[in-house]
Amino acid sequence: MNSNEKLNVRLIASGKDWIESAAVDQLKRTAELPGMRLAVGFPDLHPGKGHPVGAAFLTNGMIYPYLIGNDIGCGMGLWRTDLLRRKVKLDRWAGRLSDLENSWDGDTRGWLTQAGLRETPYDASLGTIGGGNHFAELQAVEKVEDTAEFEKLNLSKESLLLLIHSGSRGLGESILRAYVDQHKAEGVAADSTEAMKYLEQHDKALLWAKANRALIAHRFAAALGSPANKVLDGSHNSITRHELADETVWIHRKGASPADAGPMVIPGSRGTLSYLVLPQGDLPAAAWSLAHGAGRKWTRSESKSRIRDRYHPDDLAQTELGSRVICEDRDLLYEEAPEAYKKIEVVVQTLLDAGLIKVIASLRPLITYKTRHIRR
Repeated sequence: MNSNEKLNVRLIASGKDWIESAAVDQLKRTAELPGMRLAVGFPDLHPGKGHPVGAAFLTNGMIYPYLIGNDIGCGMGLWRTDLLRRKVKLDRWAGRLSDLENSWDGDTRGWLTQAGLRETPYDASLGTIGGGNHFAELQAVEKVEDTAEFEKLNLSKESLLLLIHSGSRGLGESILRAYVDQHKAEGVAADSTEAMKYLEQHDKALLWAKANRALIAHRFAAALGSPANKVLDGSHNSITRHELADETVWIHRKGASPADAGPMVIPGSRGTLSYLVLPQGDLPAAAWSLAHGAGRKWTRSESKSRIRDRYHPDDLAQTELGSRVICEDRDLLYEEAPEAYKKIEVVVQTLLDAGLIKVIASLRPLITYKTRHIRR
């Protein structure tokens, strides 16, 4: 763990991690904002729009909505299914999966009510994955590393799992846009009327995003004839209040998973394993947060230019692990290719070496769903 106490910056990384200097520069600049107590970069750190992704920030007396971006509540959820590994039919199941980018034809109002929410103008997107790096993935347990923790989650080696990565869709974007129209990229006092107004909307977006992931899991599992039972769910784009002995701090997570809410999944790319882990160790030094994935190695435009001439789209429809990839948007297929991401094994090992996690199990992708929709 490297640190710069003068700037209250910590970078949790090793010599094997792919960390761009531009991302570190953004981390340091963000640490200089008024009220900033600590800025922590994780092994998946990469440059963002003015502020880095793969980082967590502690502030006192100020909040910075622009830091966490427009996809408020974006996160990862894991669900258990009744599907059995010994009965996997990849091609048949992949053929059944469709329409997850289109509006759900079920009782949206009832789903929201169950989640403690009222209707919003963006509910046509409820139960849809969205673009970019969002996905829904059917997974098998590859290896159990900690049997006791694995069994605490009521998991079985034979049952297949669903990992869902999505957020608050247009709702979160509208909340940030309204804030930026008034305050641009500036922060506001945490006890101000402006902050309370934003945080009220922010908290609704967190709940909406969780309801969205749950509905995606339900739709995916139902297409394969199974229920979906939640194992865990956490947001990696959020602002949360945290009480210390002598002060109140605000944890800003931008592409960082909460480490104070129990087990979590750190996913790789669609062509690698993901890891179910339990946070531990000196979590306050890591702003009660951890890496949220492998992290991008190349930008989207770089990914397309590097990969387009090397692979035909059909080559990317099946990974080296034998898993199927459902993505009929050719640009997105290239942008999200496994090579565009850092090595998840290195990210996980860095966190292990820092004493911040223990691995409960590794998970193997079987079917990764991105979209049946072709970008126009």
